[in-house]
Amino acid sequence: MSQQPHSSATTVLTKAEKLEQLRRKMASIPARSDGTEPATPSVMLRLVDEREPTPIVATAQSTLRMLPVPPPIGDLLPRGGLARGTVVSVSGTNSVLIGLLASVTAHGGHAAVIGMPTLGLLAATEQGADLSRIALVPDPRDNAVEVAAILLDGIDLVILGLSGAAVTPSRARAVVARARSKGNVLVVTQGQWDGPDLRIESRVAGYSGLTAGRGRVTSVQLDVAALGKGFQRRTGRMEIREEAGVSVWRAIAPTVATAHEPAPLKKAL
Repeated sequence: MSQQPHSSATTVLTKAEKLEQLRRKMASIPARSDGTEPATPSVMLRLVDEREPTPIVATAQSTLRMLPVPPPIGDLLPRGGLARGTVVSVSGTNSVLIGLLASVTAHGGHAAVIGMPTLGLLAATEQGADLSRIALVPDPRDNAVEVAAILLDGIDLVILGLSGAAVTPSRARAVVARARSKGNVLVVTQGQWDGPDLRIESRVAGYSGLTAGRGRVTSVQLDVAALGKGFQRRTGRMEIREEAGVSVWRAIAPTVATAHEPAPLKKAL
């Protein structure tokens, strides 16, 4: 009987300790250049095939402020990538999320996935993702938004699965402020988040490789649309195709900008 209060207190302390350990882990990730400019990640100082860091000059600052995306998706965006310090809403197929994970980690960035235990990491590796640079929090329970806020301290790309929930504006404001101040990108999906800086919607348009229900899928075609603050809706058709054992993104139709916003693509929430 005398041990029951002690057990309850231990549970509370354990939760607090876990949060503290998470903060320490984030602080230890080498995602900063010298600690004086938190929005400038050290990973962007290194070219893909170089062994040593490359000095950065003033003319490269615009590149530093972007996270890479699959090229056909970049064609839909004004600056060709995800602007640091922003919130992005992604709806539709998981292919876009997997493509973002692969692009960021393949170029040396760090990513985290919260509340999405079934996201296809095998597909991400086939697109070149570095799994050692991806942190997984499959079951954050009721703390998904708070965990995302902590991870934004030191991780370039944080993907937050909302499991159909709607995040209130007051709860979201603190997380948005953290993304802005740290210069990292928050991607929200499978739920409601008001006022994102960018929306990316997608749907499957077709498959290649199947004949009469038989065969092996060799490519998936997607219709993708992007709409953001300051630019009109742009749409494009693209595919993910297997080439020599590697999945690559290809544009198969030109990007189209529409002056008016048509009916939104069907969301898979």
